[in-house]
Amino acid sequence: MLDMRRMQILRAVVTSGSVTAAARNLGYTPSAISQQMAALEKEAGITLLDRTGRGVRPTDAGRLLTEYATVIGRHAAEAETALAELRAGRTGRVSMRYFTTAGAPLVVPAIAALRREQPGVQVELRLFEQDDPVLEVKARRADLALVVREPDGAAVDGIRFVHLLADRYRAVLPPGHRLAARPVVELSDLAEEPWIAGETPGPCLDPVLDACAAAGFTPDFVVESGDYATAQGFVAAGLGISLVPELGLTAGHRPDVVVREVRNPEPVRVIQAAVRAGAAPAQPALRGLVAALRAAAAGAGTAVDASPSPEGPA
Repeated sequence: MLDMRRMQILRAVVTSGSVTAAARNLGYTPSAISQQMAALEKEAGITLLDRTGRGVRPTDAGRLLTEYATVIGRHAAEAETALAELRAGRTGRVSMRYFTTAGAPLVVPAIAALRREQPGVQVELRLFEQDDPVLEVKARRADLALVVREPDGAAVDGIRFVHLLADRYRAVLPPGHRLAARPVVELSDLAEEPWIAGETPGPCLDPVLDACAAAGFTPDFVVESGDYATAQGFVAAGLGISLVPELGLTAGHRPDVVVREVRNPEPVRVIQAAVRAGAAPAQPALRGLVAALRAAAAGAGTAVDASPSPEGPA
């Protein structure tokens, strides 16, 4: 096995034309250079340098190794540059799992900002519906997953959760509903209403059920729609009322429904980013993605307005 460092010393000797000049350029003694050349010749099993007076001249073997040393040196320099770019977070690859309602209001602006600031970073985006995305992160099939999770939820071994957004639920009412004139709706006032479920049982429905339980009732779901856009359609048709998180309304707010704040209590779902503990230092691009998501979450805010008048849509 040829020593790569000795090959670079050989290149310096051949380029400078003498052991003495190479020693001066490299900061070694001439004897140290000669010892390294002797060791390299032993590794190569062939003479690499011919002594000519005070200088040296490469043999065919010496010229061959010098050419390869030049190529290796160039590739090593390119590798150092690429590694510096990776360490700085300007390049790299990150895979992320996200859910539907986080797409347009949260993921899109985050990826757009990341692309502007770090165009060399590639992000693989995949939508998840049923599978637990935290397990994807834990198994290293994904680097980050957006999840709905209680802030004080049970710890998951090897996973760190980064808070992004408290997504508040809003009451979605049919035009002309008896409560539509109120700017804020008491949750208990919805106890006797027929309800439209905008989500399947799970972490997104749990905040609604918990809030209703705290208000002293269990909602009567007459329709299970499976998504917030469809739920709004059923509400607009007068089949019932629904509670939809702000991100769900930001992603698609129908003009023919009335949206009002809810209180006592106000249901909230907490959106977090799940990443492997200790992954960020080894993946600077992942740090950039988390920062972009936090910035997008901070800018998301309450972007739901322009509800029609209580009398109906304009």
